[in-house]
Amino acid sequence: MDIFKRISEHRAESERLAWTGTFKEYVELLRRDPAPAMTAHARVYEMIASHGVEEADGHKRYAFFEKEIFGLDRAVHKLVEEYFHSAAKRLDVRKRILLLMGPVSGGKSTLVTMLKRGLEQFSRTEKGAVYAIKGCPMHEEPLHLIPNELRAEVEHELGVRIEGNLCPACQMRLRTEYGNDIERVPVERVLISEENRIGIGTFSPSDPKSQDIADLTGSIDFSTITEYGSESDPRAYRFDGELNKANRGLMEFQEMLKCDEKFLWNLLSLTQEGNFKAGRFALISADELIVAHTNESEYKAFIANKKNEALQSRMIVMPIPYNLKVSEEEKIYAKLINQSDMKHVHISPHALRAAAIFSILTRLKESKKQGMDLVKKMRMYDGEEVEGYKENDLKEMQSEFSEEGMSGVDPRYVINRISSALIKQDLQCINALDVLRALKDGLDQHASITKEERERYLNYISVARKEYDNLAKKEVQKAFVYSFEESAKTLFENYLDNIEAFCNWKKIRDPLTDEEMDPDERLMRSIEEQIGVSENAKKAFREEILIRLSSYSRKGRKFDYNSHERLREAVEKKLFADLKDIVKITTSTKTPDENQLKRINEVSARLMEEHGYCPVCANELLRYVGSLLNR
Repeated sequence: MDIFKRISEHRAESERLAWTGTFKEYVELLRRDPAPAMTAHARVYEMIASHGVEEADGHKRYAFFEKEIFGLDRAVHKLVEEYFHSAAKRLDVRKRILLLMGPVSGGKSTLVTMLKRGLEQFSRTEKGAVYAIKGCPMHEEPLHLIPNELRAEVEHELGVRIEGNLCPACQMRLRTEYGNDIERVPVERVLISEENRIGIGTFSPSDPKSQDIADLTGSIDFSTITEYGSESDPRAYRFDGELNKANRGLMEFQEMLKCDEKFLWNLLSLTQEGNFKAGRFALISADELIVAHTNESEYKAFIANKKNEALQSRMIVMPIPYNLKVSEEEKIYAKLINQSDMKHVHISPHALRAAAIFSILTRLKESKKQGMDLVKKMRMYDGEEVEGYKENDLKEMQSEFSEEGMSGVDPRYVINRISSALIKQDLQCINALDVLRALKDGLDQHASITKEERERYLNYISVARKEYDNLAKKEVQKAFVYSFEESAKTLFENYLDNIEAFCNWKKIRDPLTDEEMDPDERLMRSIEEQIGVSENAKKAFREEILIRLSSYSRKGRKFDYNSHERLREAVEKKLFADLKDIVKITTSTKTPDENQLKRINEVSARLMEEHGYCPVCANELLRYVGSLLNR
């Protein structure tokens, strides 16, 4: 890539997007497309929707969030539909502060950062174009130039809504520079930019004694007081507060509830009426989406204080819990590692999964459902099927505890511990055991957890180790099966032939001798027993498979090896059981003979080619599984 060519193209693109014209030309532009006159809330929603939306698991998934936010589909769906979408339609929620509340490192700041970056990119598109009065310190909507008496007619003609009034600076310029001739007022296209302080404002609390309200609302320019003679002259005032600059876009309050009360009072009028007080001026109009974030303890202290009732009633609180899906948690760790300079260290398959299992277990609550333990619940949350439980059980569990996911180990702790494992000198590869060991060592240095929590977390590390042991054994056994898929499919088809004959009271024909035989009960039971199907339940299980098979046939679909999760698991376990002794002998022998060495090399090659192992961790895996099978 030619760096300077790309810089030149970017500059040319920005120049192409530049537009300057009169207010009259802006009105003609709105006749063709009223989109530029949309509110800040509508702009944020349209930006999110422009990236694509799809239905999944009873809720909408927004492509905009998928690269950075993992496992929070339900929370994001609620956030977009109940706040952004409703606010975009001018429902009353747009007059509320959006407060993202959740545990540390749960993704609140990432969500807000994505919205800010998304707005910046969206304003560079045709659909997201923003136009403002040229020279206005608040980059305000040009339609504010239209007198109140004429607004109803203009709204009807253009198909827009006009809300808000000119800022004091533009009022004076309209009188002094343009003689109240609004047609001549220049309008320009602006690009939302946090860096340039256009359409995005950020307020972060600091020492209340030194922080000034001017940070929000602007301040008097004392150097011009003698020139203009009055503090109420707009030319003697700097409209450079965060609320001024966030107009037309988004205002972020970091750790909002840590702010001094005097900073929050300005928001009462801004949220409800769309204006705020600054200096010795009338109320100043502002169209901005106010989004804040805080942790749960700060929020509880805030609502306990009766003095905060007025502000509390102007908030929409959106809980942002931790992710509760193992597969999504893995993506979080992978993303954070890829952003570091440690990408050259190979991470063995299932290493991040082991860490994710530990994390998710610390966040889950024990279900009251009979027979449901945390591991089964974890699997169901991650989309796996668990015998004896259906989709309704999953939905019940998801609504069983409103605070589930609001506590537990945070991703920062886990990634810190993975980092400590990665940073060891001369390390080519880390595996699941390295990661679990680092997590365990870190508990001794974790000052914020109690002794009881530490014991519970140690138990979860043991559970994660057992889950990894099962994965490791399965992966090695799978690699030992030559042409595993073909062997499995043959066994699968053989089983289907036998149960079809069994359920229909028929015999099966031997493909070699052509003689008729009874269904092979021994074969069927050897497969069914792998997943705990009892003698009494075998008939019902076989009939259920047959019903599923005929259902597929009616719909013109092929019932194959991957169509029934439990049957596939049974077939795999049967194959593994048949191979167990071979695997045990080959992996655990210290002095392998020529045939064993050849088999080990073949298995290692398969692990590297098909499962992403490197020579180091493939070797370690074989040794580890050998020790497991010999226990």
